Amino acid sequence: MSRSFILPDLGEGLTEAEIVAWLVEPGDEVAIDQPVVELESAKSVVQLPSPYAGVVEALGGEVGQVLHAGSVLMTLSGGTDAGPAGGQAEVAVAEPEESDVVEVADATDAAASRSSEASGAVLIGYGTRESTITKRAPGTPSRFGRRSSGGPSIQRQPAPARLDPARRSPVVSPIVRRIARENGFDASQLVGSGPDHLVVRRDVESFISERAGTQTASPAGAPGEAPVSAPAPVATAEGDRRVPLDRMGRAAAAHFTRSRREIPEATVWMDVDATELLAARRQLQEATGERFGVTALVARFVVAGLRKHPALNSSFDAAREEIVYHAAVNLGLAAQTPRGLLVPVVHGAERMTLRELRDAIASRTEEAETGAFSPASLTGGTFTLNNYGTLGVDGSAAIINHPEAAMIGIGRLIERPWVVDGELAVRRVTELTLSFDHRVCDGAEAAAFLTFVAACIERPVSVLAEL
Repeated sequence: MSRSFILPDLGEGLTEAEIVAWLVEPGDEVAIDQPVVELESAKSVVQLPSPYAGVVEALGGEVGQVLHAGSVLMTLSGGTDAGPAGGQAEVAVAEPEESDVVEVADATDAAASRSSEASGAVLIGYGTRESTITKRAPGTPSRFGRRSSGGPSIQRQPAPARLDPARRSPVVSPIVRRIARENGFDASQLVGSGPDHLVVRRDVESFISERAGTQTASPAGAPGEAPVSAPAPVATAEGDRRVPLDRMGRAAAAHFTRSRREIPEATVWMDVDATELLAARRQLQEATGERFGVTALVARFVVAGLRKHPALNSSFDAAREEIVYHAAVNLGLAAQTPRGLLVPVVHGAERMTLRELRDAIASRTEEAETGAFSPASLTGGTFTLNNYGTLGVDGSAAIINHPEAAMIGIGRLIERPWVVDGELAVRRVTELTLSFDHRVCDGAEAAAFLTFVAACIERPVSVLAEL
């Protein structure tokens, strides 16, 4: 019996992903929850585990090919599927005539229902963690991930697209909206070819292609349709070279632009004597036998500060002209990864002890080394901490991570002359900067938050009164 593994929705409205590398080949035997493919969405690179055990019959696309949610990712034969176990997220099974098709449960549900048994998890990091071994047919290579220059497309062709100004079709992908906007129209005005008329990327690309053909045949354009002029190409001098942005680069560029465009930000900063912080860290290590990094300690101070100044842990709802004060502190950690700048999130930081917060940050740091975060790890942040001192700089007027209201940064720790009790001394000093949305608070509250964190760094024992 053949089973088709369907590409699920990757969360946060992401309905398409590019194949980065296959971790299995036709003929391989795979186990339930074994990672089989690396996919790159607009937000992250994830490893997708199989909901089935069985033998790989066919792969659903070539490396470099873009697949949409609902496409067949892989076909397997024999084996068993991952049924619900011990409160696990159930796997919905459809029964077509020739094969059983599985729709994988939502990643959030899977994350909330971990178990030591089979889980049918969607993304690596959810569900079971037993190590698995792939049995390969003789003579097959162990891994392949080279991008293909071509290859057959498995995407079905949509019906001819048309624009209806009165229509409001659902559009969940930010990439789809951006492509339409850059080409001068609203994607929601198309009749989508996805489920419930969802507008997907192929609909937008089809409309752009058809319109270009119409404009070529008739320069005047269709009656009632305003012509859209292409942007003028940037001149290229001899020796210059052009490097197109990858999917994550395009998404990051759009995110930065939106933040700068929508958030009226201001920045305050101050130098801080961190000598006592380093001394407290040594004492903590001596008392517990455990190591605590500067980032973890500052993060704990930040969480305490957000409790006193909740406006910094908020978002501005421009559509309703409201400030949304978040109950949870979901602490983002700006990280430079092989995939570019990403902001993994520690959810529920306000409920964590210092040890738990340290371990959560360490986990995110390990993931940053490869850039392979799950979508849940990159969403839901309410405030960001940026330790750009690791890059060797003192300060930065950082771009706020939309839709958050603020970001705090800590610079490098260096020896500087400093006045202590009227005497000049050499101290370890750092610079704190805070970028904040001026719509959610004024400079006085931002300064109060920043000076609170600074006071905790200068006298770490003072934070005990806030715990």
